[in-house]
Amino acid sequence: MTRKAAIIGGGVIGGGWAARFLLNGWDVGVFDPDPEAERKIAAVMANARLALPSLSDVPMPVEGKLTFHGTIGDAVEGAEYVQESVSERIELKHKVYAQLQQAHPGVLIGSSTSGFKASDLQKGSPAPHNIIVAHPFNPVYLLPLSEISGSPANPAEVVERTVRIMKDIGMFPLVIRHEIDAFIGNRFLEAVWREALWMLKDGIATTTEIDEAIRMGFGLRWGQMGLFETYRIAGGEAGMRHFMAQFGPTLKWPWSKLMDVPEFNEELVDLVAGQSDAQSGMYTIRELERIRDQNLVGFLRALKDRNWGAGKVLKEHDERRAEAFHADLQARLETDAKAAPLLMYQGQVLPGWIDYNGHMTESRYYFVNSEAIDNLLRTIGAGMDYVAAGHSFYSAETHIRHLGEAKLGDQIRAEVQILSADQKRFQSFVRLMVGETCVATVEQLCLHVKMAEGKTVPAAPEVWARLEAIAKAHAGLPLPEGAGRAVGQPR
Repeated sequence: MTRKAAIIGGGVIGGGWAARFLLNGWDVGVFDPDPEAERKIAAVMANARLALPSLSDVPMPVEGKLTFHGTIGDAVEGAEYVQESVSERIELKHKVYAQLQQAHPGVLIGSSTSGFKASDLQKGSPAPHNIIVAHPFNPVYLLPLSEISGSPANPAEVVERTVRIMKDIGMFPLVIRHEIDAFIGNRFLEAVWREALWMLKDGIATTTEIDEAIRMGFGLRWGQMGLFETYRIAGGEAGMRHFMAQFGPTLKWPWSKLMDVPEFNEELVDLVAGQSDAQSGMYTIRELERIRDQNLVGFLRALKDRNWGAGKVLKEHDERRAEAFHADLQARLETDAKAAPLLMYQGQVLPGWIDYNGHMTESRYYFVNSEAIDNLLRTIGAGMDYVAAGHSFYSAETHIRHLGEAKLGDQIRAEVQILSADQKRFQSFVRLMVGETCVATVEQLCLHVKMAEGKTVPAAPEVWARLEAIAKAHAGLPLPEGAGRAVGQPR
């Protein structure tokens, strides 16, 4: 059953939440009185569709349905969760919560607030226990952190339910131990922001120089190790204790103006805005967002390859979705659906898959075929546990035909038909489809091998039994057009 979330407030943050939920298979209802809300969210979605799937090594779920509504009550109808992302005005938030709880008394409401405590948000509510802070970071569809902050009015089960929902959409829920204004992330960012404004105002550095100091140095360390782990390394073999002994006394030095702030006036605004325009004004906001997203995808994928930091969150989310994907494949094999070609892969053509012609590069056709056959093998019981036990199916021969073109952003799927099989081998024919168009076919012969000896042997009885059942079901299917075709053979 498809789950639904309601998004109240469709600005940058609300749009990011909508994309995060939609691309993880949830339906989303949006309420925002801004007549430009649909256009703005469409722009966010366009960026998200390019970026978020690039982080996944498991087929993304079918995108949820996005609807816009004229009232809060209509938007929240049927929703199990609401993410409120309206302006940072406490009276407006209270008004929104009153309408939400009148329309749907039991719904769980998470707030994107940057600074209000949950106890502030809950004042005057008939059901304060169902209002909690779930504060994200922009872009919400890529960055996994969600700061979960409740009050004494929130029972443990409400906090746990919020945490589960955040994990279900691939986020990292960080539960804050005690209520605090601005939570953890923004308190830290505010301190850095204040110091940056002083250096700017005092003429010590420009906006460009300050940004360079962050992105060329400690920002790279923070992105994968944070603050304390970075400083632990700085202490050398003696670790954090040595670091504190060496640098602790500097806490008393007059380095910082963090407890003071420059006067906020037009002069300061002009100084910051003018330098910022000179630094980045040659790009539109949409262009900057796409540059940011592409850089984040590269950084996050590097972390994912190493199962580290935010990459570990992505890897674990993939693993949870992979379990569900393979369970669905197994269920389909146990029905009459196995009498037709089996859908064994579905995904999106990603930026890294594109060649200089703007089409999906040849290696990625092989990759999609490989993913489809790997999914088939897992489904018949010849997955990684089987390989670890010393047996595997090896590709012996592969023949690909290019019949069309897959382009960036296309949804591509792989349908597998077994042409023949015995206990030592099977021959597969895979159609790679974009919509109703077959863009390529891949015919392949795989041999079952005892890996230690490097020779062909019969598959395990339980593996062969599942493969044989599929082969028998497919025996009645027509031979696919192009099967058995030799390279260069006239069409």
